[in-house]
Amino acid sequence: MERKPYDLLLKSGRVVDPANRSDGVLDVAIKDGRIAAVEAGINPDLAEEVIDAENRLVTPGLIDTHAHVFEHVTGRFGLNPDRCGVQAGVATLVDQGGPSLMTLPAFRHYISEPAHSRVLCFLSAYLVGGLEGHHYPQLYSPEDVDVKRTIEVGLANRDLVKGIKAHAEVGGKSRWGMDVIKQARDIARGIGVPLYIHLGQIWPEAGKGIDDPDTVIEELVPLMKEGDILAHPFTRHPGGFISSKTGELHPIIRAGLDRGLRVDVGHGSHFSFEMARKVIEAGILPNTLGADMHGYNTDAGQAKTANRETSPFFGKTRFCLTHAMTEMLALGVSLNEVIATVTSNAAGMLAIDDEVGSLSVGQIADVSVLQQVKGRFTLVDNSGVTVNASEAIRPLFMLREGVRFDADSPVVVEPMDLAG
Repeated sequence: MERKPYDLLLKSGRVVDPANRSDGVLDVAIKDGRIAAVEAGINPDLAEEVIDAENRLVTPGLIDTHAHVFEHVTGRFGLNPDRCGVQAGVATLVDQGGPSLMTLPAFRHYISEPAHSRVLCFLSAYLVGGLEGHHYPQLYSPEDVDVKRTIEVGLANRDLVKGIKAHAEVGGKSRWGMDVIKQARDIARGIGVPLYIHLGQIWPEAGKGIDDPDTVIEELVPLMKEGDILAHPFTRHPGGFISSKTGELHPIIRAGLDRGLRVDVGHGSHFSFEMARKVIEAGILPNTLGADMHGYNTDAGQAKTANRETSPFFGKTRFCLTHAMTEMLALGVSLNEVIATVTSNAAGMLAIDDEVGSLSVGQIADVSVLQQVKGRFTLVDNSGVTVNASEAIRPLFMLREGVRFDADSPVVVEPMDLAG
């Protein structure tokens, strides 16, 4: 029997595709793992399988730009990639600084290749990568960086390596100044990829410490160039976007953004509603929305090796990428802007927008199907600040190259758990 023109048809969903400025009730047809048509009124008889998407959001496959999924190798830190990925409605994950020049072969063989999710990385600038979630600051000194060899490894693995990850924070600066950041910058320039910088204190200060946490951002921004990325704009820890002296947005941030720097939320346990309001009210919206889930802040069904007593990074509240989307909506960011942060903007940051990040005909058929749940919800950050929300985003299922995966991961935050 002759096969029908389409393998699968998503029928009558609200298609939100920021890359194509599309927001309306449309059908999405898929053939051979690619987007075949996006238009209204496609005849269902033309598809081998039809899925009713009425009253559902249909978006390009979600992209999490800040993940930690180097499972087992990074100890308690790394989560299972598919639990954070396709089983949570997310097509693409970017491990931020888990693999290093020494461990990238293991990342490719044990994580990226077997995962159903697309798993990329920003290579760690440090020899040890993200072992135990940067729990031991003595492993992250300038002596623990090999600029030349990291460039060589990055260039040889450009299919996986989409950037370089490093940290600019109070504890590191008190030990080594900005030396590690300069090394990381040199690595990124040598490979030709963006530099992604963590902001907000991780490690305790050493020696005499530093008098002013603002000096971290003041010395960092001039080292960065267009396309580089500042992470954790909403951090509750010192050394971020909000000046410790004025309590307002540091002026050097706006100057950096005017030069083309990008911003990734990197939610994690750093996220603060108070800081988020200040940054957004200052007119700054993040380009991308990374979840920053890891074994110290998320129970993803992994072995109970992390606990709140031993880890300063453990979160008090549950979250995931779609929950972070809900929080951005509650802060007044529009639905189309939020979806752009996890689709077209994210694909552009990774330089993979020729294949994913939109529902353009011919692109890979990564498609997320979400439910926009209306109700009264209470959102809580790790400082205990609450925000009321009238809607929540819940992943239902996704198509990864046209193959369906239901969103049944333990990381998914159910809206009913947030009912106010």
